[in-house]
Amino acid sequence: MNAFPDPKTHSNADSDTMALSWLSVLHNQPTIADQARFSRWLHADPAHAQAYARAQVLWELSEEPATTLAGEDAVALDALLRKMDAPPPQRLPGWGAALAMAACLLLMVSVAMGWNPQRWAEDLNADYVSAPGQVRTLILADGSQVMMDADSAIAVHFHDGERHVELRRGAAFFQVIHNGEPFVVDGGRGETRVLGTQFEVRLQPAGAQVTVLSGRVGVKADADAPQLILTAGQQARYDRERVTDPQPVDTESQLAWRQGWLNYSRTPLANVINDLNRYYPGRIILLNDELAAKTVSGSFPSRDPQAVLAALKSVIGFEQFGALGRVIVIR
Repeated sequence: MNAFPDPKTHSNADSDTMALSWLSVLHNQPTIADQARFSRWLHADPAHAQAYARAQVLWELSEEPATTLAGEDAVALDALLRKMDAPPPQRLPGWGAALAMAACLLLMVSVAMGWNPQRWAEDLNADYVSAPGQVRTLILADGSQVMMDADSAIAVHFHDGERHVELRRGAAFFQVIHNGEPFVVDGGRGETRVLGTQFEVRLQPAGAQVTVLSGRVGVKADADAPQLILTAGQQARYDRERVTDPQPVDTESQLAWRQGWLNYSRTPLANVINDLNRYYPGRIILLNDELAAKTVSGSFPSRDPQAVLAALKSVIGFEQFGALGRVIVIR
C-alpha cells in the first residue's frame, strides 16, 4: 500500500504531485482503504480537486506516448547504472497500459524535481556542463575558447600531442588557438578536425551538424572515413555512414543563439520544440504528429521559452496543458 501524508496537513503547493500519485494508485487496483483515503484528500481542499482534474487531462494525453517515454528513460537509467557498476533494478512483471501511463506521469513529476537519467548518463564523464537555459563560455588549458549552448556537455582530453574535445550532448562553438597540436571535436561517432579557427558542432539524432564561421575544418563520419573540407559560411551534417555535401548558410543567423536568439526559416515545429527544451527547466512534450510537421519561421528570444510557445500558439494554434510548473504538454 502506498503511504500518503494526511490530507489535512498536506500543503496546496504539492497538490499537483499528490494528484499524479493518487492517479497512479487508482489505476493500479487500489484497495478499499486507498479509495477512502483518496476521497478524504480530494475533499479536503478545493485545490485538490482542481489538481486532480489537471492530472486526469495529462493521463489521457499520455496514453499514446507513455510506453515510449517510460522505455526511453528506462534505457537511459540502465546505461547510467551500468556506468556506476550497479545492478539494474528488477522490473515488475505484468505491467499493463495503466501502469505504463503511471510511469509516464511519475516521470513528469520526477522531471519537475530535476530527475533525468539520460542527462545523468551523458554527464557522468563530462568535464563541463551547461544547465538548461544556460549558455556557458570557458577557456581550455591551451587558451582555446568554447561557448556551450544550453543543456550541453563536453569532455576534454589533451594528451599525447593531440587535443580532443568530446561533445556528449547539445552544441558548442569553438575558437581554437593554433599551437602546432591537432584539435579534434568528437561527436556522434564522427569527428571535426580543425584547420581554421571558428566553428560550431551540434549533435543530431544520428550524428552531428558542423557550421563554419571562419577558417576551415575537416569533417569525417567516422575515424576511418574520408575527410570533407568545410570553409567559412558552409555547413554539413554527418551520420554513421557519410557526410552530406557542403551547403552555404547564413552563419550569423545559424549561430545567433550566442546572442540569445533562436532563428528559424520553415523549420518543423518538432525541431523548434527540441530547441526550446534545452532552454526550458523542465520538459515540453509535443504529442501531435501533424502539428509537429508544421513549419515555423521567425526569430525568438531563447531566454523565455514560454513566451515563444505563446507566440507560436497564436500563429499555429494548438492546445497546451501544464503541470507542476515544469511540464508542458502540447497537442
